[in-house]
Amino acid sequence: MSDARDTSATGFSDMITVSVDAMGGDQGPAAVIDGCALSLAKNPQLHILLHGDEAVLAPLVARKPGLAKRLTLQHSPDTVKMDDKPAQVMRHGRGTSMWNALGAQRKGDAQATVSCGNTGALMAVSMLQLRKLPGVHRPAIACLWPSRGKTGFNTMLDVGADVRADEESLLQYAMMGAAYYRNAFNMPRPRVGLLNVGTEDHKGRAEIKEAALLIAQAAQIGQFEFVGFVEGSDIPSERVDVIVTDGFTGNVALKTGEGTARLISDLLRRELTATPWAKIAGLLALRPMRRAKKRTDPSRVNGGVFLGLNGTVVKSHGSADATGVSSAIKLAFTLARSGFQERMSDRLSAVMESVSGRQDTNTESAGGTE
Repeated sequence: MSDARDTSATGFSDMITVSVDAMGGDQGPAAVIDGCALSLAKNPQLHILLHGDEAVLAPLVARKPGLAKRLTLQHSPDTVKMDDKPAQVMRHGRGTSMWNALGAQRKGDAQATVSCGNTGALMAVSMLQLRKLPGVHRPAIACLWPSRGKTGFNTMLDVGADVRADEESLLQYAMMGAAYYRNAFNMPRPRVGLLNVGTEDHKGRAEIKEAALLIAQAAQIGQFEFVGFVEGSDIPSERVDVIVTDGFTGNVALKTGEGTARLISDLLRRELTATPWAKIAGLLALRPMRRAKKRTDPSRVNGGVFLGLNGTVVKSHGSADATGVSSAIKLAFTLARSGFQERMSDRLSAVMESVSGRQDTNTESAGGTE
């Protein structure tokens, strides 16, 4: 087992340690270790705790000179498989790399965790190990979406942690999403929109309308601008930075967007290779097409962030390559260094106390009229 956290070698004393599950990705541990190496090369204040089978990981680490000085390998004999049920992992997962990666964060040995593994299991174990922030009904998964805005990306939550959300949960998503976006993109006052079937005030379910009122009232404490209802076409627009919705709708939108992107890519490839003239046109368009692909490449900001926990957890895409893993680690590093968790918790508490007080007042008022 390699063990190194020599801050004097880098000249920094305020190191950020990210705990990485090396065994969960579709492309295997080699892609995860390559991603670790890329991220460490770009961030001198980063240290990595790498969890997995030492017999598999040690030779891969040894192939990269200098990597062992910036990375600590911790042996975990078992792996959470993609088809494992969360309940099964909760009962029998204590020897897995995912469990131990989160355990290191819970013990204070790391400030964030990254895993490419089973999303349901990762959420379940994260809630068990790290617990929810006080007052949070259920954590949400926030994803980044290519957009026309200044940063090039919007964020949307929830995209699958909880398929239903009442008005208070949607309020919490708005607060957490704004805090996340503010720190990920250095945006002092993000614009928050509530996803609905139209932008008119009279549209939507009752809980959506109530959530809009609560979010608008929390904008000052949450340090965001509420732009009101937004539609599906606004998800990649420059009108909004944070899109709030329930996990069912968010997950459907995310998977639809991914499928549409693949369809367009396949159609373009087919059309630009259909005839000799099309191939010539494709060569002429190659450079701008590469720029567009890079602009919308999800690996640049790979990682869904679990918000509402007592700690930062980033779920990397299961099929992520080295670039994607590196991006997920960078995101975890950035969020852990920002310390946004504590500020988000304080603002959430203040808002939920305000909501609770208003409900108590309404109850007393209703009782007095009877």
